[in-house]
Amino acid sequence: MPMNQEKAPETASVEIPIAVPSAPAPAAPQAAQTDRTKRFPRPPSRRPGLAPRRRVCRFCSEKIRDVDFKQVQILRNYLMESGKILPARVTGLCARHQRQLATAIKRARNVSLLPYVIR
Repeated sequence: MPMNQEKAPETASVEIPIAVPSAPAPAAPQAAQTDRTKRFPRPPSRRPGLAPRRRVCRFCSEKIRDVDFKQVQILRNYLMESGKILPARVTGLCARHQRQLATAIKRARNVSLLPYVIR
């Protein structure tokens, strides 16, 4: 062997262990949940100890099958002061009668029985 060339040391192959998670990490610490409840407390219940009262559809209870656009006095009860139609979560109507009510109000507006906008 010539003197200028030195033999390179052999490198041993080293196995690197790969960490495989056995269980998922916890989603959120408990301290964050309690911290949120301190910052945003729930409002006091209106009826403590009782479940909230379920609203009953007025048209179903009175056995009114269809909402008529010519009954302007009834339709006015379901309009806001600005002239908008009240949502079902406020009126307590079932989905079927809420749709009929919206259609009846739109028809009454179209034939000038109800105003589009109340100023």
